[in-house]
Amino acid sequence: MAAPAAEGVAVSAAAALRAVLARAGRAAERSGRAAEAVRVVAVGKTKPVSMLQQLYDAGHRCFGENYVQEIITKAPQLPSDIRWHFVGHLQSNKVKPLLAAVPSLDMVEGVDNEKIANQLDRAVNSLGRESLKVLVQVNTSGEESKSGIDPSRCVELAKHVKLACPHLIFSGLMTIGMKDYSSTPENFKALVDCKLEVCRALKIPTEQFELSMGMISRTPLTTVNFIQIEMGSTNVRIGSTIFGPREYPNKKQN
Repeated sequence: MAAPAAEGVAVSAAAALRAVLARAGRAAERSGRAAEAVRVVAVGKTKPVSMLQQLYDAGHRCFGENYVQEIITKAPQLPSDIRWHFVGHLQSNKVKPLLAAVPSLDMVEGVDNEKIANQLDRAVNSLGRESLKVLVQVNTSGEESKSGIDPSRCVELAKHVKLACPHLIFSGLMTIGMKDYSSTPENFKALVDCKLEVCRALKIPTEQFELSMGMISRTPLTTVNFIQIEMGSTNVRIGSTIFGPREYPNKKQN
């Protein structure tokens, strides 16, 4: 009897994805952009490959993971045209295993120091991969528990990635925001301010600059309003709003 229950969960996730895409599209239109201008990253942390496959079968192609071990386990079991995002702090000893195991890794969200940027750059080169898109992670909330560079140093790190890492594509900035992701517009405004500073310093057209604000992971679908899209986000990371509550059988992962 387990199979029908699992299938029901997967169908529910596909329905939730469609609703999320519709809401994100409307938020983009309210901000004066086309619905297609915003990317939805379905973050499947702790969820089975079968559930991600259901979303793939529904037409979705952009998925994210927070743990290296999880993404390198899942990616080989899923179609090769998935555009994978690694989201969050990346440990230096995990850089090469990640890039070697996931050829379709499309973006790292995000780089929070020069050492990781340099290691990613060298790994891309040594593996003969195409250039890798990265977002610089900014700690806009000031919380010690959050990774990310201080906003006052975002121009410095962005410049390093763009000018000193030829095998990386500096694509923009990301932030986590405070624990209550849906009620922290001040964190998102801080990231917009950082964007303007970086664009001025590096002479990057603002329309070519990505912003990834917050992760909607515990917000009920009926209350998701995508304020970050209205504030300029081009990339939104959605977790349990699509997939349902997460389960952590082994709490410690990396």
